[in-house]
Amino acid sequence: MDVKAVLPPRGRDYRLDLLRGFANWAIYLDHIPNNAVNWITQKNFGFSDAADLFVFISGYTASFVYARMMLERGTVIGATRLIKRAWQIYVAHVLLFVIYIAEIGYLSQRYHDPNLQDEFNVAGFMHNPAETLYQGLILAFKPVNMDVLPLYIALMLCYPLVLWAMLRKLNLTLLASFLLYLAARQFGWNLPAYPSGSWYFNPFCWQFLFVFGGWFALGGASESIAFIRSRAFLWLGGAYLLFALVMTLAGRFPELGQAMPAWLYDAFNPNDKTNLAPYRVLHFIVLAFFVTRFLPREWPGYEWPIFQPIIKCGQQSLEVFCTGVFLAVIAHVLLVEVSGSIWMQIAVSIVGIVLMTALAYYRSWSKKVDKAPAKVPVAAQTPVAAQTPATAKPAE
Repeated sequence: MDVKAVLPPRGRDYRLDLLRGFANWAIYLDHIPNNAVNWITQKNFGFSDAADLFVFISGYTASFVYARMMLERGTVIGATRLIKRAWQIYVAHVLLFVIYIAEIGYLSQRYHDPNLQDEFNVAGFMHNPAETLYQGLILAFKPVNMDVLPLYIALMLCYPLVLWAMLRKLNLTLLASFLLYLAARQFGWNLPAYPSGSWYFNPFCWQFLFVFGGWFALGGASESIAFIRSRAFLWLGGAYLLFALVMTLAGRFPELGQAMPAWLYDAFNPNDKTNLAPYRVLHFIVLAFFVTRFLPREWPGYEWPIFQPIIKCGQQSLEVFCTGVFLAVIAHVLLVEVSGSIWMQIAVSIVGIVLMTALAYYRSWSKKVDKAPAKVPVAAQTPVAAQTPATAKPAE
């Protein structure tokens, strides 16, 4: 194989765990409407948010894990392992899908609030469960807040061919991904959703962020390191992040937005998340470059106790993400039906994160137990040669 990519060093990159854990926490908080605590998340201070970070890290991780497998064990084995991972994510999605609908149905009856079914886009299931379930299984029907995993599944299923190409023509594959992104935005390409509309995360656009993560992992970051460490990028990137902050706050505070020219405000508000607006992509790229510049792989701070919970959530990302989606519904209903006070907002936010973290620690412990060698009984450890003729069993 004529490989052009440069694989990252072996061993766990705790930057990915830290950032993925942060993304899981932020997605949970962002899924709770009217929650003051989600003001601490990334979406309030720039064009990109935790979903961008989640997709980028997913592409980064898939690339360096399965690219090494393709190189060491063959393209076919690496491709089939990618598809196996996509299947695992699909099974998790289906399980979450069923539990999610049951949860909303129960809460709607418990609080006598049928509007919850419309609010979370599950009313169609109550009226036509067979067709809606089928559409859910083929990823066309997605309740509110369940759009990320279908996108992840679709990208993983297509990624074996993309990864094969990246290992040979890294920059050319990224360029092809970018051209597909531009074409999808220009011609309005998207996948249909059920019962109407299209995917909230347009896979033809969001694939670029996924492929960019792979490009970053397979040598793109090392090729760009001179620019990342340059003074020019420091000033230009910092200026763009400041501009993104101002424009995002203008969308949150009408007084600030009214003080701006209408043409400038309308260019960035509302933020086009479905088709991954170019200014959003650029914002995330700048953030990724700054993280590369200021957060080294060998930073000793990853061992600090304060970062261990969030790193643990990043290491058990799929389970934590699914649990966060489930808990966000309960948190929202509690704020609507019980109390919407600031103290309740803080309480449901903290309790949810604590439960997600507890699950992450349990899953980590459980995996270690499963991998631990079995304890051999003492009697079985007695060598055969040490047995006396009186105790030795005759051969059958």
